[in-house]
Order: sequence, then structure tokens, then C-alpha cells
Amino acid sequence: MTDGRSWRGNWKARVAERVRERGYDSVTAFAEARPTATLVALAEELGPDDVAGVQIYDGLVEEAVRSHQVTRLARGQLVRELWDCLPDGWPAVMDDDNRFNVAKALAMWSEVLPDTHREQAVRAKDVLRANPPPAGWLPLGPDDELLRMLLPDEEA
Repeated sequence: MTDGRSWRGNWKARVAERVRERGYDSVTAFAEARPTATLVALAEELGPDDVAGVQIYDGLVEEAVRSHQVTRLARGQLVRELWDCLPDGWPAVMDDDNRFNVAKALAMWSEVLPDTHREQAVRAKDVLRANPPPAGWLPLGPDDELLRMLLPDEEA
């Protein structure tokens, strides 16, 4: 999408309308129905020529802040990055390729989180590196037991 069409007009209204057309009342509900899809895949589903992944994420963050669900959003985004970078699950052997893929998933995840959750992300990454999950672990959504231990809900 190099022509900038996704940024023309009222893109927030366009994203909201496309979500509603698919039977969802929020970007969060739309995304949570597809918990392993990347932000790019979600954007392509809503409009391959005029919706960008970052716009989906902007809507997710806005809704998460409003509903005090930013930690849940963080867990959900980690699921998306793990599925994108580690489609076969957590590696059994940490060779150079697997170490790179794990580092990529964790970096991509933590870099997009709101500042309020960066410290929590650093702790979670440290725990995952020091005590790796079982080989093949690949959470299906933000309510995964291990993710909830790593990133417990803090919002009221």
C-alpha cells in the first residue's frame, strides 16, 4: 500500500464502518474473533487497499485504554507476534535461527506497546528467556494461562 490510500479521508470512521459491516461492535471484538491473525491480515480483511495494520492497532489501543484492558491487549498482541514469527510454536532448540525468530517476535511485540506497559513487557521477556515455555507452546489467545501469569491483569 504505497499510494497512501489508507490515510485518505476519515480512516477511523472507515475502519469502524468496516468492522460494523462484518457484524462487530468494536475493533477489539473483530480482532479477538481472529486472535492469531496479524494486524496486516486484519487490515487486509477490512480493506486490502485502504486500511493499514497500524490503523487497526490504533483502534485496539484506543478501545483498550477506554475499557481498562491494555494488559489484555498486550497479551493479545504477543499472541499475534508469536504466531507470525514462530508458527510451529516455541522452539525446542535455541539455534541461531530460532533465537532470531524469538527475539523478533518479542521485539516486534514490545515496541508497539503503550509506554504504560513497557516495563511489564521487559519483565515478561526476561522470564520467557530465563524460563522458556515448553517446546511447541503457541497460545491461542490472550487468556492463555502462561500469558496471564506473565502479564496479569492490573487494570481496574
